[in-house]
Amino acid sequence: MGHTETVVPPAAETTSPQGTIMADDSDEPRGFRVTDRRRFTEGADESTSDAPTEVEAEPQADEPPFDPIDPDAPVTFSTFILGLSTQALFHLGEIVDPTTGRAEQDLPAAKQVIDILGILSEKTKNNLQEAEQSLLDAILYDLRMRFVELVRRASKEGA
Repeated sequence: MGHTETVVPPAAETTSPQGTIMADDSDEPRGFRVTDRRRFTEGADESTSDAPTEVEAEPQADEPPFDPIDPDAPVTFSTFILGLSTQALFHLGEIVDPTTGRAEQDLPAAKQVIDILGILSEKTKNNLQEAEQSLLDAILYDLRMRFVELVRRASKEGA
């Protein structure tokens, strides 16, 4: 199977991800790349072929460097740490489980993720950029304080 490349000329107006139309005041070409990787059944007409369709142009300078929806986006140390902190918050009951619609606590699992972050902090000491170290320190402090508060609350309720 081959792929079809289609080049679309830049328009005077573009549409933002939120669906609003923005005027293009610059003389620079604006565009994007779209690849259609859907598979269709044989015998379908040309408009529904299994060949990917691509549109290519230069990316915008004001685009964010990381797209959390893009599975091919590179993982940085900061996004890795943020992912672990999200897991810890989930286990602390701070984030609602999307499958059940309820926030549930699993303190041993939360402690394990917090300990992993602590190990990463120790093993990467003096080897991180200042912003990465600040992020990791702030996340660890916040998660540890939340964990201690929940353990204290649970021990008061159990006594």
